[in-house]
Order: sequence, then C-alpha cells, then structure tokens
Amino acid sequence: MKKNDVDYTDRAVDRAGRKSNLSMFMVMLGFTFFSASMWVGQQLAAGLDWWGFLWALILGGLILAAYTGSLGFIGAESGLSLDMLARRSFGSKGSYLPSAMISFTQIGWFGVGLAMFAIPVAKELMGLDVTPDHMPWQGYILVAIAGILMTASAYFGIKSLTIISYIAVPAVAILGTLAMILAVRRGDMGLVEQFAQGTKDLGVIAGAGLVVGSFVSGGTATPNFTRFAKNAKVGLWTTVVAFFIGNSLMFLFGAVSSIYAGGNDIFEVMLNLNLFYLAVLVLGLNIWTTNDNALYTGGLGLSNIFGLSKKTMVIISGIIGTVAAVWLYWNFCDWLNVLNCTLPPVGIILILHYFMNRKAYAEGTLKDKKVDWFAIAGVVIGAVVANLVKWGFPAINGMAVAAVCFLIGQKIQKN
Repeated sequence: MKKNDVDYTDRAVDRAGRKSNLSMFMVMLGFTFFSASMWVGQQLAAGLDWWGFLWALILGGLILAAYTGSLGFIGAESGLSLDMLARRSFGSKGSYLPSAMISFTQIGWFGVGLAMFAIPVAKELMGLDVTPDHMPWQGYILVAIAGILMTASAYFGIKSLTIISYIAVPAVAILGTLAMILAVRRGDMGLVEQFAQGTKDLGVIAGAGLVVGSFVSGGTATPNFTRFAKNAKVGLWTTVVAFFIGNSLMFLFGAVSSIYAGGNDIFEVMLNLNLFYLAVLVLGLNIWTTNDNALYTGGLGLSNIFGLSKKTMVIISGIIGTVAAVWLYWNFCDWLNVLNCTLPPVGIILILHYFMNRKAYAEGTLKDKKVDWFAIAGVVIGAVVANLVKWGFPAINGMAVAAVCFLIGQKIQKN
C-alpha cells in the first residue's frame, strides 16, 4: 500500500497518523448517533417505567462498554483495523468471512439510513405520499443527494469523518436536548409520571438486551476508528464514554418522542414543536455521522477481500447502498437485525486472539496462516445460537459459544 494512504488500509497506523484526543472523541460520539437507536428508545419507553428505563440503559451500557472498550483498546494499541486484526486471528483467507459480514451489514444500514432521512423529509417537506409500494421520483432524488454526500465523506476517509463529527455532534446534542426539554415542558405530566403510563410488560434484563443489540454490530467496527487514537488508554476511554453518552442520548430522544409526542424519533418531536427546518438539520446530521462511518467500514472490509483500494470500494459500496436504500428500508430491517447477532462472535475472537498473543502482535512475530477453521466455526455456530436461543442476551450467547470454539481450537493447535 502506498505510504500516502491516509487510511492505512493494510498496515498499522504509525505515530504520524494518530489524531488528537478531542478528534477521536468526536468521531466515536458521532458514530453512536444512530437514528435506529431511537426506535429502541421507543420500545424501552413502552415497556419500562422511568427507573426500569435507567437501569436497562446502565446494564446494557456496561455490557456494550466492556465489548466496544476492549476493541477500542486493541485498535489503538495495535494501530490495526478490524480487517487487519481478522487477518491475524482468522487467517489471511479466513478473514474474508468477518470482512464480508461487517461490510454487508454496514452497507445495509447505510442504505436504511438514507431512506430514514429521505422518506420523512419527502412526506413533511414535499407533502408526498410515500408507502412501501410507492416512492415518488422526488423521494429518490433526495436519496441520491444524501447518498452522494455521505459517500463523499467516507471516500475522503478519517479526516472527513472528523470534520463531519465536529459539526454534527454538538448540533445534534444541543438541538435534540432542547427539543426534549420543550416537549417535556409542554406535557401535563413530569418525566417519571409520563413514563409510568401504559402497559409496562418489559423486564430490565430484556430492556438491557435491546440496548446491547441496538449497536453491538456497529460497535464491532470500533478498531477501524480507535486505531487513530494517541494510545490504548485514549482508545479505551473515548470509546467507553462516547458509547455511554451517545447511546443514552439516542435512547432518551426516542423515549421522550414516544411518550410526549407519539412519534418515532426526535424529528417528529421537533415537527410538533414547529421547528421544521431544525428537525431536518438534526435528522440529516444524525444519520450522516453514522452512515459515513458505516460506509467507511464497508469499504475497508471489501478492500480486504478484493484487494482494491478503500476509496474504490467505498464508491462501489455507496452506489449499492444508495440504489437499494428504499428497498432495504421497507424489506430488510428485520434481516439486518438478525445479522447483527453474527458480528459479536467475530469481536470476541478478535479480543481473545489479541490478548492471548499480545507480545507477538507488538513484536510482529505472529505466524502467518491461511484459515483458522476453529475461528470460522466459532462465528458460524455462535451466530446460530445468538439467533435461535431466546434466553438471556443474544449477543452474549453468541460470544460465549464463539469463545469456547476458538479456545478449544487454540488448545488443539498448541498440542
């Protein structure tokens, strides 16, 4: 790879490529500003009272923090992307599986995100009739414009992602919080009392499971961003703090939207408060910060598989996601949620392999291998268990099975 590759596609990020602590925090915070998390907030508000909601956030947040924080630490200390870590733990050819899985899911969510912006704007701004069977041509124009802009920011890499995050993170956080406060003030009940309304049929454990599931797949890509951190400690704390703050805000936005305005997200709350143009701005920036990270991750993954540059693969991924956006939105969200359960097994294997071979990573003395079949088996069996076993946390179930498979393989290979 050329030395002017600012995204360090197939090598570790060197000292010159590391970013400031604030830049890393903004990138990671923007990564967690995911509009689909608001839908989870709506589910939590429907099923839990205020204290149950808070406990679900804390418990789910701790699990997410442990998982993503570990990956953030590894990415920063090694300087390696998810795909380069996978080449070492799954093998040069075996890494194609995790790269394909992360690329497929992130490109899918990119497309869904485009439609999540275009469809409500088409309805509210243009007054168009949008249904699962019909999308007017003006709506497709909106999708295309958003797709081009978000693909462009992913194309230009980490510098562009940082700029977008510096703009979007404060804007979304401030305007979204202002809208929540205004919504609460317009209601005839306080927050605790409003949360108590309705049928509360969700347990704290189940609620925490929704919190974990909301971003555990995207969180698997954490090393792609924290590898630019100054050191491992920075990679760890920026990830943990950003995930706690970012996810909590998204869940709160969704929950408050639901109980005070009956809407799906903060966009609808702001519409009800007659803040239309600010609503469009918040919706667009919120989706943009996650979508460019998703497409960046998809480009890195496909680059590992096909050997083409990250920029080329970002363009191809952006075209696919944009063309398929509306169809993905109406037909593929449930499938993407199923696929979310396939990625935590990948993450736990990366974590185990790194800490079991930390010295070899630092010294560059890891043995090359084509495929680690036990790692592959761990991901496949772990994904099946995560999707089929309904007890406990699906992501943790999948990780536990994957870890056992991988550790058995390590034991056998040593003997």
